[in-house]
Amino acid sequence: MSIIYGVLSASNLISPSLVAIVGPQFSMVISGVFYSLYIAVFIQPATWAFYTASVLIGIAAAVLWTAQGNCLTENSDENTIGRNSGIFWALLQFSLIFGNLYIYFAWQGKTHISESDRRTVFIALTVISLVGTVLFFLIRKQEDAKAPGDDDSTNEILGESSSARNKMMRAVAAFKKSITLSFTKEMLLLSVTTAYTGLVLTFFSGVYGTCIGAVNRFGSEEKSLIGLSGIFIGVGEILGGGIFGLLSKKSRSGRNPVVMLGIFVHFIAFYLIFFNMPNDAPIAPMEGTDQVAYMIPSKEVAMLCSFLLGLGDSCFNTQLLSILGFLYSEDSAPAFAIFKFVQSICAAVAYFYSNYFLLQWQLLIMVIVGFFGTITFFTVEWGAAAALAARGSDYSSI
Repeated sequence: MSIIYGVLSASNLISPSLVAIVGPQFSMVISGVFYSLYIAVFIQPATWAFYTASVLIGIAAAVLWTAQGNCLTENSDENTIGRNSGIFWALLQFSLIFGNLYIYFAWQGKTHISESDRRTVFIALTVISLVGTVLFFLIRKQEDAKAPGDDDSTNEILGESSSARNKMMRAVAAFKKSITLSFTKEMLLLSVTTAYTGLVLTFFSGVYGTCIGAVNRFGSEEKSLIGLSGIFIGVGEILGGGIFGLLSKKSRSGRNPVVMLGIFVHFIAFYLIFFNMPNDAPIAPMEGTDQVAYMIPSKEVAMLCSFLLGLGDSCFNTQLLSILGFLYSEDSAPAFAIFKFVQSICAAVAYFYSNYFLLQWQLLIMVIVGFFGTITFFTVEWGAAAALAARGSDYSSI
């Protein structure tokens, strides 16, 4: 995972240029094919194929996220970006429900995963991934799409000319715009919030499941509880995305209350995890750990924390997607590339130290970064609200 996120972060430097050349739709299709290839590697894993695929999917993920952000913004306006961001996030997280449901029921009570079990899962996932890739062709195209990176003649840059010169101009313009946006006040402030989402991403997708699986006091259910934890994370993500997306137009308070809810929910989850999970759980050996934290490990509390982690994560990500689409509607591809660049670097760093740091230190890092990330988001949101009021627009969308 460190390789994937390391390559992903570096690839975000060039992903806006690639999207500017081939367009968001075709970029998503190509990336989807590489995702399918990566999944297929696990059907019959080989070391060389695994590491090669990790590098390739890191590049593909950077292009996919940049193209998705560009497509989302081009099909939204300042009044619908909050709603569309929430719907996008909720649909994205449905994968956590169905995959983990299968794992929970099919692998319940198993202490060893057979080769047949593994192949069944990854063959099914490969087919589903290919179907999803084909569906990218059905996405609506914007006839008057705006390209990232040219302040003087935006429409000309995203024109349909296929000449090599125009393609190169678009690529260079997108790259320059990415560099320029990286050092703007708003982007630097949002980078702290984005960094927090990267740390949390690593924690709930890699560390927390490992902690649950390492607690011997959970008995024979410890492995299946990993899948159940993923389900509760998905429920929290989908619930948050649905609520903050579909109900966004009824809110006149902006994005800050949602982010405040997110950090509050996460702090509760971190507190409960600290009390419920053994401190050595992230770095426990294959045999697991018999240590006890400040309470007897509870399955119910562990699943509640999974739900809270997902809910809080959806609060942050939906509002980050929304504010990026609002602030950088004409430069969406570079903006989303920077977002994923920062998030991926922090996720890669977190994956690295998660193998060495005790649970308490990992939680402390997230608390500190989350606190400052919330403050910096508030600062940018207040500026966005002031700009909207200066234009005489109704501040009715989160």
